[in-house]
Amino acid sequence: MIRFFILALLATTTANAEENPFVKFKALKPEYSLRMAQVAMEYCRNEGFQIGVMVTDRFGIPQVFLRDRYAGVHVFEMTERKAWTAVTFRTATSELELLTQAGKELSAIRGLEKAMPVGGGLPVLDGDGSLVAGIAVSGAPGGTLDEDCAVAGIEAVQDDIAF
Repeated sequence: MIRFFILALLATTTANAEENPFVKFKALKPEYSLRMAQVAMEYCRNEGFQIGVMVTDRFGIPQVFLRDRYAGVHVFEMTERKAWTAVTFRTATSELELLTQAGKELSAIRGLEKAMPVGGGLPVLDGDGSLVAGIAVSGAPGGTLDEDCAVAGIEAVQDDIAF
């Protein structure tokens, strides 16, 4: 019994010694975040929409915010909350809009102070599926159109972050 205990203790100690105490992750460089935001805004502008666009890091902390000249005052808060929601749940906010409706299993998410489950926010993933950023748009007439602009922003850097 004592011999078994000592062997188990040695195995646990050896396994723990081999573990690295650090977590590694990827983060998008600000230059790419800026490019995404610029392309999203240009896309919306070409569609006739005055919007705000925010790109956050993988933790939902704002990295870039652009507001077109006639976009409403509300777009800063909306884009920040949409991008935060997208990275927090690793899900498009348009999907969360449906999943969190009253009576649905995930409806309690709407009770989170910062959650914004309306279309326009997307997680940004690299080629391996790792979360590297979030992007959100607000100001187009509806979440679907906001999301179209965000998609255009992601597509602008997709080839660079795919590998």
